[in-house]
Amino acid sequence: MILTDNNTQSKTLGDWASIAINKHLQKVVKHEKDVLKDKNPEDLHQMRVGMRRLRSAIVGFAPALKLPKPATEKRIGKIARILGSLRDLDVLDAALENDYKPSLPAKEQKYLETVLDDIKKQRRYALKEVKETIESKQYRVLKESLNEWLKQPEYHKIAKMPIDEVLPDLLLPEISRLLLHPGWLVGNEDKIVELKAVEKILAEQGQLLHSLRKETKRVRYQMEVFSEFYSENYANYLEDIKAIQEILGKIQDSHVLTEFLEASAGNIERVPTLNSELAKANYDAWQQWQNLQTKYLSVDKRKGFHVAILEPKFNTAS
Repeated sequence: MILTDNNTQSKTLGDWASIAINKHLQKVVKHEKDVLKDKNPEDLHQMRVGMRRLRSAIVGFAPALKLPKPATEKRIGKIARILGSLRDLDVLDAALENDYKPSLPAKEQKYLETVLDDIKKQRRYALKEVKETIESKQYRVLKESLNEWLKQPEYHKIAKMPIDEVLPDLLLPEISRLLLHPGWLVGNEDKIVELKAVEKILAEQGQLLHSLRKETKRVRYQMEVFSEFYSENYANYLEDIKAIQEILGKIQDSHVLTEFLEASAGNIERVPTLNSELAKANYDAWQQWQNLQTKYLSVDKRKGFHVAILEPKFNTAS
């Protein structure tokens, strides 16, 4: 994601804050009418991503910003969660309908129809909440306040500092917080190869991995804001963060799907083939996770991450 405009040289911290906020706000606004029409799930996905990136920008640039009261990180997060509830149902429906149903025995396919009907019912309620949110006064005031701020931004004094002097200071606390997350230690005692052992660990500590995934997503969004200011080394770390997010996302999706099936069926054993496929998907994702986990528990790799942040290449930014 590139945030350039026609003059990227000599930008201050405040300049880049307003560029990021404007970019993500416009992405949100661009998709809201299509979300209300509810024709394509991708519109909802893009609006949700825009809202999350907007929240990340406001949090990441917080030391520089004097934002209006309606434009709080908490309010943006609430709207993002409402969009996310609908998006999660769309992902669940697509996974069951396209990825799993075609390969199931006829008996399980028939049962799955009742689960899909249940998803559609829940989606109607979630869509109603999304539409009410987009049409609400609170959402309108949020947009208006940010647009007014962008016309004449207000900053704290530190916003005047050149970006090259403060960029590592913005990013290093984010990286440290990520690397200190306890999720890195889930199942790291031994190389776990048995399917049942993986199932047990995910049942007991899956929420820690889900929390780590959310942390990687937050760091990814913040790193992407400044990706053009860094070299290939930085880009490689960013790619790893994306991979970790995606792998842990697969594990979380399987968990959500299993919970939904249990809530609808009362017992997931009623769909043994599907249950087996979900377990295998989790196992495959776990193997990928352990490779990256080992990589990032290495002292050298973690030090290298910090060094990558400390070495921006501003001569390439223009």
